[in-house]
Amino acid sequence: MTTALPHRPLSGIFWMVVTGLCFICVTALVKYMGPRLPSAEAAFIRYGFGLVFLLPALGSLKAAHLTRRQWTLFSVRGALHAMGVILWFYSMTRISIAEVTAMNYLAPIYVTIGAALFLGETLALRRIIAVILGLAGAVIILRPGFRELTGGHFAMLVAAVVFGGAYLLAKVLADEVRASIVVGMMSLFVTLFLAPVAYYAWIAPLWTEVVILAAVACFATAGHYTMTLAFAAAPLTVTQPVTFLQLVWATALGALVFAEPIDVWVIIGGFVILGSVTFITWREAMLNRQITPSAPATKL
Repeated sequence: MTTALPHRPLSGIFWMVVTGLCFICVTALVKYMGPRLPSAEAAFIRYGFGLVFLLPALGSLKAAHLTRRQWTLFSVRGALHAMGVILWFYSMTRISIAEVTAMNYLAPIYVTIGAALFLGETLALRRIIAVILGLAGAVIILRPGFRELTGGHFAMLVAAVVFGGAYLLAKVLADEVRASIVVGMMSLFVTLFLAPVAYYAWIAPLWTEVVILAAVACFATAGHYTMTLAFAAAPLTVTQPVTFLQLVWATALGALVFAEPIDVWVIIGGFVILGSVTFITWREAMLNRQITPSAPATKL
């Protein structure tokens, strides 16, 4: 008989706070770097550095003996995630950090919808209402008809969708192979799919840009690792609300460092979206069926 691991809520909250700080460092670095490099090239360089962290897992990748179906799912997931990363880099350099952070919270909402459409999950009335509220949060942020929407806004909306799709495929694959294989294959396929797009738009990167993207890879990898520690220490119902701090930090960072105006509607919309995600997560925990990811789990 297996013994359930004890819940350590304070440890889970601590590691999720660290996770948020890591991802805020990622957004700050990309924002500081600016839009000079094409988005695909910047994403390719970031994932190229990320492959360094994959080297210790090469042996397990070779020994995985994946089926043709699993190879297909990994390749589709890689293509989706590569598209999302390109769109995220594009958005990050064109709209405010707070807007990117708030709109990224939509990805778990799309995962819930996708699970109902493609995985046969049942959406009870309360979950449907929570999904509608989450989408209403996006409308509050964007306020179509009351403000000018740019390519960065639309790119981030699509990015959240494809990140959600990539997560759904990861969830299917995680039931069949080890988590380390899922992570390793994502890094490998994303880099492969980014390569031709980056080559087409390639310009010589500056050394400062290379260093920044290496740091982005380090912080992103560290963020995913600390997020794993948070999930191991406490249930998602404890750690999920902590992710709202990222929006607070993103707003403060944008205002203090990049002179971005504080938009109260972005804060309200982000709170509505994350509130709906937290409710859906809580309901899934009550039903002992976890589908909706933590918001950082769909990041790059």
